[in-house]
Formats: sequence, structure tokens, C-alpha cells
Amino acid sequence: MSDVNSPDRASACPFHNTAGGAIAATPTGCPVSRRAAEFDPFEDGYQQDPPEYVRWAREQEPVFYSPKLGYWVVTRYEDIKAIFRDNLTFSPSIALEKITPTGPEANEVLASYGYAMNRTLVNEDEPAHMPRRRALMDPFTPEALMHHEPMVRHLAREYVDRFIDDGKADLVDQMLWEVPLTVALHFLGVPEEDMDTLRKYSIAHTVNTWGRPKPEEQVEVAHAVGKFWQFAGKVLDKMRQDPDGPGWMQYGIRKQKELPDVVTDSYLHSMMMAGIVAAHETTANATANAMKLLLQHPQAWRDICEDPSLIPNAVEECLRHNGSVAAWRRLATRDVTVGGIDIPAGSKLLIVMSSANHDEHQFADADLFDIRRENASDQLTFGYGSHQCMGKNLARMEMQIFLEEFTRRLPHMRLAEQRFTYVPNTSFRGPEHVFVEWDPALNPERVDPSALQPRAAVRIGEPSAHAISRPVVVTSATYAGGDIIRVKLASPDGRPLPRWTPGSHIDVECGNTGISRQYSLCGDPDDAAAFEIAVLREHQSRGGSEWVHNNVKTGALLRVRGPRNHFRLDESAKKLVFIAGGIGITPISAMARNAKARGIDYEVHFSGRTRASMALLDELTALHGDRMRVYVSDEGTRNDFRALQVVEGTQVYACGPARMLEALQHASMGWPDDALKVEHFESTIGTLDPDREHAFEVELKDSGLVVTVPADQTLLAALRKANVDVQSDCEEGLCGSCEVRVLAGEIDHRDVVLTKGER
Repeated sequence: MSDVNSPDRASACPFHNTAGGAIAATPTGCPVSRRAAEFDPFEDGYQQDPPEYVRWAREQEPVFYSPKLGYWVVTRYEDIKAIFRDNLTFSPSIALEKITPTGPEANEVLASYGYAMNRTLVNEDEPAHMPRRRALMDPFTPEALMHHEPMVRHLAREYVDRFIDDGKADLVDQMLWEVPLTVALHFLGVPEEDMDTLRKYSIAHTVNTWGRPKPEEQVEVAHAVGKFWQFAGKVLDKMRQDPDGPGWMQYGIRKQKELPDVVTDSYLHSMMMAGIVAAHETTANATANAMKLLLQHPQAWRDICEDPSLIPNAVEECLRHNGSVAAWRRLATRDVTVGGIDIPAGSKLLIVMSSANHDEHQFADADLFDIRRENASDQLTFGYGSHQCMGKNLARMEMQIFLEEFTRRLPHMRLAEQRFTYVPNTSFRGPEHVFVEWDPALNPERVDPSALQPRAAVRIGEPSAHAISRPVVVTSATYAGGDIIRVKLASPDGRPLPRWTPGSHIDVECGNTGISRQYSLCGDPDDAAAFEIAVLREHQSRGGSEWVHNNVKTGALLRVRGPRNHFRLDESAKKLVFIAGGIGITPISAMARNAKARGIDYEVHFSGRTRASMALLDELTALHGDRMRVYVSDEGTRNDFRALQVVEGTQVYACGPARMLEALQHASMGWPDDALKVEHFESTIGTLDPDREHAFEVELKDSGLVVTVPADQTLLAALRKANVDVQSDCEEGLCGSCEVRVLAGEIDHRDVVLTKGER
């Protein structure tokens, strides 16, 4: 994303030329492609599967203009995340604007109810938004949300009790709509009213804002929305009489007394109505989507039935693969370029997060439903940045509890034959019905009363990467010279393994030792049937390699995490230089294979003590021919890094022992910035010494939270103590898992993963 005035900006019409009689033109004069002209998010194709409906755009025309909507449509992950990040250039002010303008009769109906929906947390610009968000944030903290867990569990059990002996149910009608609505009302502090009436109100609000009601439907919808508005006002007036009661709205009323200019009357009324929809409908739809998706993938369903610790990450993958918020809207406040397309100030954007969640550039094998996906929580269903959904962790908690209840009490549940239908709209998405069936005679609690007891602890926030592992079986374990063992791993049931990219690694859990170690994948990224690693026995190591050599035999069952990639290959480079020392050849081998397959100019430099100790040497020599340079200490040959020709456009990737990498760092002083990318075996960072450190404070932009980091803690540890979720893995500055953007302030970098330019 860049300014349109940037001197190196892309052509204004990069995806199609102006010849050929275009159907229509964009506001900037570019021709509109046929598929862009046909785009209609109210069609059944979009309702059934938004990511598939816009696949053509994601792959060929990631930003396009829709004449039918009058919106620019954005479909790729990187562009959408950048839009969410910049809420000044891309104003949220139109998020609750009617996407389909209604006629004068419907507008008169709304006016007759005094309808005046104004600013809420989702559609408010700065400088008003952040002070209000900070003022109203406390009830959403993990500590505060935990108080709601017993109530959610009680409701989930009570509703399942109602139909568990029937052998069939519509999960939406009989549970997944009413329970989230009850939780939403409880959280907001709203007295429970007629569920059916509130359901009609909520659907009407969705259709009124994000749908395309027919002219004959608009008046009926307007009456429902008007009644919803009046209901919200009456409840708010009642709450003012008892502002000390529990609930987020009462909390807001108390905050109004403290901050009257920040939390105003009109703001509370709008938030009451919006809060009922946001806290209820998205969770109801998300859980209905999740149950449909899990039951359509029986192995994934069996996996979470047998191992409830997988449920938190399964929730993230369900939100990624089939989320309840398909798209959102923004308004361009200035001329800007998004994805190479010039977008004028005043343009409206439909940002399709469901498409971003299937972007292959962010999620390997993105269409695969994988409940163990390492980066599933990168999903954008909750948005991103300063307007990210505040209630995301309440939704996560509810979904975890619902899935835990279903898997524990109805593991034999299956989908009934049906066609799924959706309320046509651009943004909120969930099936109107999910019909399921089972044999009540097989209900576990009939023979084992312990099936009624919860098995899984709820995790508030993103799942921990350390909790997500997958079983694999060793299909071969052979020695490859010296003390190196090559290991091939496959799924025990023969299913494909997750796709991975060159430079990726997996974490191998070393039995019951509590040790896990990272090993680079060195096989073929296109081989979905196997992971391959090569492990050097390090006699002075911390025990991981010794365990692998002593215990990993053909047929052995292991557990691994990943794959993850913090050593990603830049395939746009003009030339690639690969440098490996010893076992460092493992990630380099996959990278070199990829460069050859893509026709990129490359060379491989491989150093070792003896030829016998150099893993993969013979097959690499056969594959890469004269692009392969081999340096063997016993033969008196050594790589002279000063002789390397590294010019602009060349990328150098290196992995090997610390002494080799230090020499490379020294030799790279005269190279272009960030030409050298390094993968380390071990951290060079010492243990934290509190006597040599000092305390400091960090302010978190999204929440406004200020965290003090004591002298004896890392920033990562302090954030965790403050209940802020930050993914991490090695905790040694090696992997980059915990990387976050710093917006201001001086940084004392102590990692070994970022380049000079990245720092």
C-alpha cells in the first residue's frame, strides 16, 4: 500500500488493459473486468462460500471496483491488514452505514421511532475512538471475562439437556442462537426479555445495515429496527436507576459520571443496540459455522473429541476457515494506492477478511482445514489494529465451552442431510439451521456419569503454540554419514501433512522428557505425504539430539508442532546465494530445490569437515551440478566469503555454526542492506542479569494499557503477566515468533533473528 503520488507506484490499471470494450469503468477511468462487473455479494455463491467466490480476485485481481456495489473490493491478506492498521487513511465511519440505501417510506418509519444510531466503537474516528475504547475496556480483560465462565457452562449444559435424548436437533434454533444471546444480555447487564423478539430485532438490524432488502421488505425491516432502538433506550433508562448493578452498560453509565465528555448519552444508546448484536450474533454464527465445519471433517471432530486440548486452536482454525464476519467496510480519506490500484479519496472499500483468511501468501495450503495449524490465530475475522473486536475473547470462551460440551456428551453426533441457507448480506455469516442427529443409546453419560464433568480448561485469548501438536509416525530413520540421522515422518492415518515453505522447521517433542527441539525441514515442499529432517548427534547438547538418535526408529510414534517459517525465502530476488556449514544444509537444501524449480539464478556453497560428515551431499551435487560449491576442511578447501559477489537484488541465505556466521557477518559489511539472512543453531544472548538492567514502561496502542517491565523480566514475560497474548516459542531470540511492531521509542535489540534493516 502506498500513496498515489509515490514516484515508483504501479501502473494505474495493472490487471487489465483499456482495450476491448470494457463493460464499465472505475471512478479513476480504468476498465472494469467482466468478473468485477458481475461481483454481487448478495448472490448465493458468496453466501455459501465467500473465499471461493472471490478466489479469482485473490489470485488475479486482488483489488477491483464493483459497479453493482459502488465499492472497491480488497481480497488479499497483506492489503487488508494494512488497511486495518491505518485507521486514519481508512476511516471506519461507514462500517454501520446501510450498504443498500432504503426508500423514503422506510426512512420515515425509522424517523417515527426516533432512530438515531450514531457512533459506536466500530465506526468511530480518532481522536474520539481511542479514549472511549480505553474507558470501556476493563470488563473485556481476561481476568474479568473468567467470571462469566460458570454461567456459560451452566447454560451450555442446560440447553444440551433439553435435546440430548431426542437423537436429533437443530443446533441453531435449539441452542446456538439463544445461549449467546443470553450470555450477551448477561454481559451487558440487560434483563432477559423475549428471545424470539430479540432474534427478529437482531436479524432486522443485520439486514438493514449489511443486506439488500427488497422494496416491499424495507418497511417491515424499518419497523423492527425502530422497535429495537426504542427497546434499547427503555432498557438503558432502567439501568440508570441502578447504575451499580453488574454489566458492561452499567459500567459505561458509571464511567459517564467520571468522563462525561467521553461517554455521552447518545453514545451509550447506540452502544446498547450495537452491543446486543455484536456480543450475540457473531458468536452464534461463529459457533454454527464451527459445528458445520467440524462435522464435515470427521477426523478433526474425532481428534477434538479424543483430545480437548486441541479445542482452543480448533476455534481459531474455524474462525479462519469459515468465520462469522465475512467482510467489513472502510472509507478512504485521501488518495491512496492499495495493491497497485489507485483509489481516490472518498472511495468506499469492502474488505473481504474471509478471502484474506484463505490467502496462500499467509496460510500455507490455505483451503485445508487443519485444527493444528500453527498460525490459525493470524485470522482477521476479529479485525486487526485499534478497532479489533473488543469482545473477541468472550466469543472464544463461549465457542470453547460449546465445543467442549458437544464433544464430551455427543461425540457420535453427525450432520443430517440438508442444504445450508444464509441471511443474504455482505458481512455477518452463519447458517440459519444446522440439523444434526445421533443415536441416544450411545450417549456416553448413560454408561459413564463422568461424561457430564468438564474436561478442558478454558483459555482466555489466543491459544498457545506449545499446546498444538500433531501425531506422526516414523516411516524411515537412516544414517546419512557421520553422526547424522535422516528421519521421514508421516501421518499415522495416511492423511496429507500441512504444506510448508522452504526455510520451515518443526518442533519435535522428545517423548516425556519435557524437551522439544526445532529441526529444519529438508525434504520436498511439494511432498504432502512426509516431513523430512536430518539431526546431528551433539554430544555436548542439551539432550534433544541424543534423544532423537537413541529413540527414533522406524514405526515409532512422535508428536511434532508446526511447520513454521522464520527463515522465509524471497522468491522475488534476482539471484540467490545459499551458504551452509555442516548440518546447516537442512533448510538450505529445500531453498535451493525451490530456486531451481522456479528458474531463479542461484548458487550453493556447502562446507564441512569431511565429505563423509556432510549430509545430503551426493543428492545435492546430482541435483545442482555446477551450481554447487563444496569446501572440505580435510581436503584443504575453504570458502572465502570476501570473494562473494553480492550486488543489489542478490539475497544471501546462511545456516551453520556460529563461527561461520560471524565471519559472514563481517564479510557482509560492504553488501547492500539486508542482503544477508541468517538461521542460527543457538542463541548468543546471555542470561538476563537484573543487576545490569533497568525497569521500563511500554504502552500498548490498541488497548492503551501501560505495562511496567521490571529489571528481572523480559518484555514478553511482563506482557504475559498482564494477560496480553503474544505468541512465542524459543524465548531465546532465535525464532521471531514473538515479533511485534514498535511504533515509537528506542529499542535495545537482543535477538539474533532480525536483520539490520528489520530492526
